[in-house]
Amino acid sequence: PNRDGKSSETGLLKSWPAEGPPLAWRGTGAGIGYSSFAASGGRLYTIGGRANREYVIAFDAATGKKVWETPIGALFSNDRGDGPRGTPTIDGTRLYALGGSGDLVALELQTGKPAWTKNVLQDFGGRNISWGLSESPLVVNDRVLVQAGGPNASIVALNKTNGSVLWRNHSDEAGYASAVLATVGGTQQAVFFTAERALGVSVRDGRELWSYDKVANRTANIATPIVADNRVFVSSDYGTGAALLEVTSSGVREVYFTRDMRNHHSTAVLVGDHLYGFSGSILTAMRLADGTVTWRDRSVGKGSLIYADQRLYLFSENGVVGLAEATPAGYREHGRFRIEPGSLPTWSHPIITGGRLILRDQDNLYAYNVRSQ
Repeated sequence: PNRDGKSSETGLLKSWPAEGPPLAWRGTGAGIGYSSFAASGGRLYTIGGRANREYVIAFDAATGKKVWETPIGALFSNDRGDGPRGTPTIDGTRLYALGGSGDLVALELQTGKPAWTKNVLQDFGGRNISWGLSESPLVVNDRVLVQAGGPNASIVALNKTNGSVLWRNHSDEAGYASAVLATVGGTQQAVFFTAERALGVSVRDGRELWSYDKVANRTANIATPIVADNRVFVSSDYGTGAALLEVTSSGVREVYFTRDMRNHHSTAVLVGDHLYGFSGSILTAMRLADGTVTWRDRSVGKGSLIYADQRLYLFSENGVVGLAEATPAGYREHGRFRIEPGSLPTWSHPIITGGRLILRDQDNLYAYNVRSQ
C-alpha cells in the first residue's frame, strides 16, 4: 500500500514444506507482459497483451477467474519480451494504469469502464524508451503524476477526475522507475528517478526541489526510490551503485555513495534499519545509515523480493521462489520451490494478499496459501 515492498499481513507461515506452500489455484488469461498485480476488494488487477493490444484485466482473487478486461492501447513490442510492464495503481473507486506504449487510463474499478484515456507520448511529444514505459502512476490528492518524457514535459500532473493537465515540467528522458511520495519540511514532494537523475518535485506545481545524478546510469534506471523520513535511497545497476541522500528544505546532501547495492529491476526493501535487495544477482543486506554490508548470499538467484511478517519472499527470474528471514544476522532460508517458467524471465514481481502469495509468469497466474493454520 505504501509502495515500499512491504505487506502488513500477519499470521503467515514462518517456514514452508519441502514441496513449498499449498497451491490454492492456478489460472491463465493475464496475457503477455511483465506487469505485476494490485489487489483490492477481493480482486487482482494487472495489465497484459495479446493480438497487438494491451488490456487492463481484473481477476477474482479467490478463484483466479477473469472478471473483466478493458483494451487500453497498442501492444508494446520488444526483443526482451512484448507487452506492458507497469502495475496498475488503485485509488478509491478507480484504477490508473500506464501501458508500455504510453497509454494512460483511468478505469472504474468495479466494471473496467474508462473514465478517461490519453497517450502521454503523443500528448506531450515524448519518445518511448528502449524497453517500454514501465511505471505505476503516482496518485496524490486530486492528481496523477507520471513520466511523459517530453520537452518541458518530462513529468506531468493530470487531474485524476478528467485527465486535464495541471502542470508539466522538466525535459528529462523518462526512466523506468515509479515515483514515491515524501514530505520534507512540511512540503509534499514526489521523488522521481528519470533516465538522467533522481529529483524531488513539488506535487503542487512541479518545480524542482532537489536533483542528484551520480546514481543514474545511461541504460536503465528501474528501482523505486526508498524514502525514510527525510532520507532517500536510490540505486541502479549496470555497474553504477546506490546513494543515501539527506533531503532538506534547501536541497540535498549525499550521505554516502556505494557500489555494494546495485538494484537492477528489483527494488530493495527497508526493514528496521537494514535494506535487503538484489545487488546484481546477489541478495544483500545493508545497513541504511552508513552502507555497511552485513551479509551477501546467492539465495534463489537474481530476482525480486517483498517483505511480510518477518520474512522476505524471493522470486528469481528463473522461477525459483524462496522464503528467508529479514535479519541482519545472516541469510537464513526457510523453504523454496519452483514454478516452471516459459521462454522469458519471470520478471513480474510477487505480491501477498489475503494470506496468499500471488505470482505471474506471462499468461500464467499462481496463488499459494501462505497463511499459517
